[in-house]
Amino acid sequence: MNGRILIGGAIAVALASLAAVGGSGQPQVEVTDFATAPRATQPVYDARLSPASAAPVKEFRIPIRDATVEIAKGVTYKSWTFGGTVPGPVIRVREGDLVRIRLVNEASMPHSIDFHAARIPMNKAFRTILPKDSLSFEFTPRDPGAYLVHCGTPPVLLHLMQGMYLPIIVDPKGGWPGKVDKEFVIVQSEFYVQGGDSALPGQADWKQALERDASYVVFNGRAFQYQEHPLQVDVGDRVRLFVVSAGPTFTSDFHIVGTVFDKVYPDGNPQHALSSVQTYGVPAGGGAVFETVFDKDASGEGVYAFVTHAFADAAKGAVGLIRVGAPQVAAMAH
Repeated sequence: MNGRILIGGAIAVALASLAAVGGSGQPQVEVTDFATAPRATQPVYDARLSPASAAPVKEFRIPIRDATVEIAKGVTYKSWTFGGTVPGPVIRVREGDLVRIRLVNEASMPHSIDFHAARIPMNKAFRTILPKDSLSFEFTPRDPGAYLVHCGTPPVLLHLMQGMYLPIIVDPKGGWPGKVDKEFVIVQSEFYVQGGDSALPGQADWKQALERDASYVVFNGRAFQYQEHPLQVDVGDRVRLFVVSAGPTFTSDFHIVGTVFDKVYPDGNPQHALSSVQTYGVPAGGGAVFETVFDKDASGEGVYAFVTHAFADAAKGAVGLIRVGAPQVAAMAH
């Protein structure tokens, strides 16, 4: 098979890590088709992350699709998506990998894709394609970090507020410093909506968007979802969170109530780590990497809220919970 492995789930990803070179001596190619391996979003968008495989060449087929998604409990929205979900599936690669992209427009109007992690001419890789058209390109990520991928077709504000974004994580060549026990991805974004109940999906409100009057500010595509379904970690776990602000307009002032970040990587250089950080702002279109540890004698067993500390935005949905251990308390709001 010329060292090609078709990826359709976690087992295939694990298999891809067994060897970096196929039997033919050619570099192993890991192939992921987001049409057949979408991100799980029910009952909650799966924020858990697995390590990047050892395959030095990673191919991704990304279908663009119109889809109706739930953006808050009982609120549906006619969205434009990468892979049928908002956010789209997570891409995780390593510094120096060869990343191949095949973008396929299965939607009803022109779209494009813009990789913030790529150093590549935009007129070649990020051009708009028509329905039923496709576009292929490749790049080598040279800058580790948490990055935004989004549609860049004008008006970009509209395509972003419709849900056309996903995260790409680029791990440093030697990995992030130190060992962590759990990793999660958190994408903050806004929706500007007219209507949106179970009978009639909501539509984009352009005037609200221009006035920065968000209907919902969310983590991973749905308001308050991690209050009902907290992220689960164990006592003593060191936890790494890759936080991306898709916007289209707001900064994520990321904070966890009841702990302090031991490390914040504001960019892709591990040597730039900040220490003892309470809150760190991730601008629209940006990303940062956060680490904290839930030590038994400090931030141990219990429930912790993660929020944007711009509380007008948190009140619109950008609040979640981390459940450490098995605390004998009901789920809490903040």
